[in-house]
Amino acid sequence: MTYITKPRLHHPTLQTNKVGYTRRDYEGRVSTLCAGCGHDSISAAIIQACWELNIEPHRVAKLSGIGCSSKTPDYFLGASHGFNTVHGRMPSVLTGANLANRDLLYLGVSGDGDSASIGLGQFANAMRRGVKMAYIVENNGVYGLTKGQFSATADRGSKSKKGVTNTDSPIDLVGLALQLGATYVARAFSGDKEQLVPLIKGAIGHGGAAFIDVISPCVAFNNHNGSTKSYDYVRQHNESVSRIDFMPQRSEITAEYASGDVIEVEQHDGTFLRLRKVDTSYDPSKRYEALSYMNDHHERGEIVTGLLYLDPLALDLHASLNTSHLPLNSMQEKELCPGTKVLSKINESLR
Repeated sequence: MTYITKPRLHHPTLQTNKVGYTRRDYEGRVSTLCAGCGHDSISAAIIQACWELNIEPHRVAKLSGIGCSSKTPDYFLGASHGFNTVHGRMPSVLTGANLANRDLLYLGVSGDGDSASIGLGQFANAMRRGVKMAYIVENNGVYGLTKGQFSATADRGSKSKKGVTNTDSPIDLVGLALQLGATYVARAFSGDKEQLVPLIKGAIGHGGAAFIDVISPCVAFNNHNGSTKSYDYVRQHNESVSRIDFMPQRSEITAEYASGDVIEVEQHDGTFLRLRKVDTSYDPSKRYEALSYMNDHHERGEIVTGLLYLDPLALDLHASLNTSHLPLNSMQEKELCPGTKVLSKINESLR
């Protein structure tokens, strides 16, 4: 996290939304991520989405785990509620918070290491239980904070910075989310703001478990020939006194292309990321056809982006458990201790 704050003064001509906030009001602290990191583009998209949705920042609860991605909630919605959990445990903490106060909008931010490795079980249960939240994974295929080891989403055959070939099969979080019961599933590229912002808006407004896998290039450790997710990085160090990482200034990689088109996005190392945006005729209402569509294009070397599946009649965990409409954190003794007659009736119903 960072303790560097941005100036609080706003230019008087900044445009406000319907609830009276400028876009600056949705920002957080200054990012300490590497220059050109795709994660910062995702933070900017979240800021834009919340501003366009006219969300009051104090109505949002943002939770994260551990990793570069899980640092990012410090960089947006500085006036919202926030909690940084231990590695991989964001979904269960978010579930508990959601059950205690259903009136907040829940935003879970995680990474491929946080959700696809130590937190895989937590991810699976949050999806199958239908916890109402926007779950965003910032996916770069590496452990950026621990010097670039393969994460569980790294493609088989890809090479690490040291030239080691990954022999493990990748975990596809989009495929898992579809199989486990998520009712809003999408994939995006961090450099395509035009597509990412509406996907985030849709996830925030969804009535159940919404999941977005965002391919987010790592400028530091996954930018060499043989990588399938990032671009080149220059490392310089002083052997005599210390080991120094030099992060060169990189321009952000962006992409704009029409629905149904395939685009090859050239990365800084000269390799290409091949993206296909779903066509306007694509039907996102069929869960298993979405899996087949995604796998068919994967065999062609294409990463399908866009809204892959949507259940407009989704039910969340509160509906499944028939919980009280009054948030648990606002209940008083009268509601929590209704008396022996009510308790006896509850006990009798369980016999």
